[in-house]
Amino acid sequence: MNPFYAEILRSIESELDRSRQTFLLSNHYEQLEKQRTFIDTLLQLGADGVIMSPAIGTPPEDIRMAEDNGLPAVLIARSVEGADVPVFRGDDAYGIGLATNHLISLGHTRIAMVGGTDQTSTGRDRYRGYVVAMQKAGLEVRPEWRFPGPRTKQAGFEVTGAFLALKDKPTAAVCWNDLVAIGLMNGIARAGFVPGVDISVTGYDDLEEAAIATPALTTVWNGQREVGRRAARVLLDRLNGAEVNPVQELIKPELHIRQSTSKPV
Repeated sequence: MNPFYAEILRSIESELDRSRQTFLLSNHYEQLEKQRTFIDTLLQLGADGVIMSPAIGTPPEDIRMAEDNGLPAVLIARSVEGADVPVFRGDDAYGIGLATNHLISLGHTRIAMVGGTDQTSTGRDRYRGYVVAMQKAGLEVRPEWRFPGPRTKQAGFEVTGAFLALKDKPTAAVCWNDLVAIGLMNGIARAGFVPGVDISVTGYDDLEEAAIATPALTTVWNGQREVGRRAARVLLDRLNGAEVNPVQELIKPELHIRQSTSKPV
């Protein structure tokens, strides 16, 4: 549903193809029961392993259950505390820090954080990266400047009214992902402002759409293809009997500056 995961999936498929492995795909839509049903199906089919971006609220017991029943697991994009399996994801706190510091360097002092949720490790880490960058610059972090929840274009578009209605309207927004950022920019334009001039916006993930958005989106590349490649490689290593450390490996993000950010007017 999110092109971010499509890019990870493409990389996983490419790596598995080289080892003549076939994969089955399931979207859990953040539903634990749907995720559990799919894992049960994999166990019944005698699948070799599973690569998961765990649903919100996934307990470590669910992952241990798969492991104990001979289904080696590797996690991507999100981690689950207490799950003793390899994890591959971007360094979210560092990446959002890059975007926030970029806006600060341009002279912005009123910067909002739009999207995400504290229910996932990704959401917590990205918000922490924003807060740390603001505090290190001596800038105020106001509760009303945080808009948790949006993760889609539509949600980014719909939050625009509340964003523009703030008494001390932020001059910039750090967005949870590119989809939210593009939706927010569309909302800003619909309201008669010029995104990238009147209000600066940053995204996250550097999807293909980011470079051709209007204006072209300043965003953070999150290493999704590398996440997929490494996750597939480690799962194959596990299937071949290699010893694999159950550690979290963070891919270092990169900031890609385009036209959606500028000095405050």
